[in-house]
Amino acid sequence: MKGLFCYDGPINCDEQGNYFGTVLNNNVFRRYFSIVNSLDIAIRVEKQEQNSKASQITLDNLNIIPMPNVASATGIFNTKEATHALKQNIKKADILFIRLPSFIGNIAIKLAKQLNKPYIVEMVGCPWDSLWNHSVKGKIIAPYMWHTTRQNLKDAKYAVYVTNEFLQNRYPTNGEFVNCSNVELPEVEDSILDSRIEKIQTSEEKITIGTAAALNVRYKGQQYVIEAISKLKREGIKCEYQLVGWGDSSYLKEKAKQFEVEDCIKFVGTLPHKEVFSWIDNIDIYAQPSRQEGLPRALIEAMSRGCPAIGAKSGGIPELLEKEYVFSNKKTNIDEICSIIRNYNKEKMIKQSKRNFMEAKQYNKELIQKRRISLFKAAINSI
Repeated sequence: MKGLFCYDGPINCDEQGNYFGTVLNNNVFRRYFSIVNSLDIAIRVEKQEQNSKASQITLDNLNIIPMPNVASATGIFNTKEATHALKQNIKKADILFIRLPSFIGNIAIKLAKQLNKPYIVEMVGCPWDSLWNHSVKGKIIAPYMWHTTRQNLKDAKYAVYVTNEFLQNRYPTNGEFVNCSNVELPEVEDSILDSRIEKIQTSEEKITIGTAAALNVRYKGQQYVIEAISKLKREGIKCEYQLVGWGDSSYLKEKAKQFEVEDCIKFVGTLPHKEVFSWIDNIDIYAQPSRQEGLPRALIEAMSRGCPAIGAKSGGIPELLEKEYVFSNKKTNIDEICSIIRNYNKEKMIKQSKRNFMEAKQYNKELIQKRRISLFKAAINSI
């Protein structure tokens, strides 16, 4: 059986023709081989050498089909070419895995209906939030993508959502669906929680807060934590904010300078994924201040290390944290962030450490894959 995965992407390709991905990698694509023998990937490809965040895509029976960019300002001029390429490959496929939100995904759904091909929609984020918080151009496109995505989910016979409630409520389907986070954690040992509790009990006065996210994407919200730390500093509360991530950090460095907290902000840079857990183990509070999210991998990984956490009221974040530790995703949320950090004493931190550790166990790889395969098989049996 042949599958076709459709998404904007992108993934990277080096001069030797090797493909690399960060979010899209061997572990993600291996899921589909539970029901197909071969898999084509229709996706935009960018020429770029491998970076420390990316891993090479090496699976057998997997074929990359480079697609034109239909998501850019001039993407409309590539729509005809993309439609032709997708149509030829959809004809060859037995089943489609279409990831939304994406422009290529929208075209693929339209063609799948015309060609009467079965497809499964994977809903991984909110197009309205991501586009509206992106740019002026994003605000123009947001209403179209919101309407189109809602209609595509409504019509889908089978859908996978990465959240438990948020995306389901905003983009409901009339078909069969399951919630399967893209975050799949291995079994974690109880000794991790024991170490975290010991760290909290012996912690010093200074609070170390951390965020792992792109540094050049303003809706990730690190600037709000920087401003909050400035206010806490004036109150005599000692904080250090560590930022792990890639991209141009000049905007955030300027914010640190503006709020006179350059001595409190540490730009760690990009870390290999295997080193991220060690970094989490050395911070006191993990912060996810994003103005738009699906279900953030970094937050769940922090919780799996028993790390107390705070986060904005965006996407699936409120599904992960208790209400007391969720703040507004508006620009006026500085006082809320300060209040949460100010009130996070050792007793509360230990309580949240235990709670977050247990909550993260729901994202065990085997449990999630069982739900996913169940839906995949239902789709296959309907053919």
